[in-house]
Amino acid sequence: MDGVAVRDISALWHTIGIVGGVIFYGRFYVQWIASERAGRSVMPLLFWYMSSVGSVLLVGYSVATQSPLGALGQNFNLVVYGRNLIHIWREKGTLTRRRRHLVHGTILLVGIPAIYLLGRVWLSEYQHTQAQPPEVARRVWFWLAIGAVGQALFAARFLLQWAATEMKRRSVVPPAFWYLSLLASALQAATFFQRREWVFAIGMAATIVIYLRNIWLVRKAGDEGQEASA
Repeated sequence: MDGVAVRDISALWHTIGIVGGVIFYGRFYVQWIASERAGRSVMPLLFWYMSSVGSVLLVGYSVATQSPLGALGQNFNLVVYGRNLIHIWREKGTLTRRRRHLVHGTILLVGIPAIYLLGRVWLSEYQHTQAQPPEVARRVWFWLAIGAVGQALFAARFLLQWAATEMKRRSVVPPAFWYLSLLASALQAATFFQRREWVFAIGMAATIVIYLRNIWLVRKAGDEGQEASA
């Protein structure tokens, strides 16, 4: 493959990454606008559509650019987004067998290859650091560890949200979701900035103010239970 073709493919993947980032991180601005209009923290249906589409695009981008943390962040979440859509459709009376099969089929078709590719990306990172001086390798894995802790907290927030949703059998968001989001976003933003992975770094940093605003709205409303989805 010649240099021009390689540059074209690289440009295509970066375009996909930017579009995916705008959709994925822009979902929280949609959520912010909906919350301001409602006067309390709410989660609009569009949030879950944008989450699903943005996540699929960022999976491809993460693998193409060999971003270990980026790839790690998009695997589990797709299941959560799909299950929230199913519960929202059920509550609205619009859930059909076709929609259910479409969501679960998409999760399997995207999720299983994504897990395999995640392993390949992390293996590639390991092989790359093996060829680096020890101090460089230690720095790389130190920052990846910080990012991984942040991603674990991100996964925990959606695991918590998913558990609450399955128990209530409707899409709900507990207040703890926003506190975990704030801490996780700060840790991951630091790692992405250090690694100069700008799509993820800017996206993470841009959501911090929204998490703070949702925490304020939740505390203002005195929500002790769970926030209803809009």
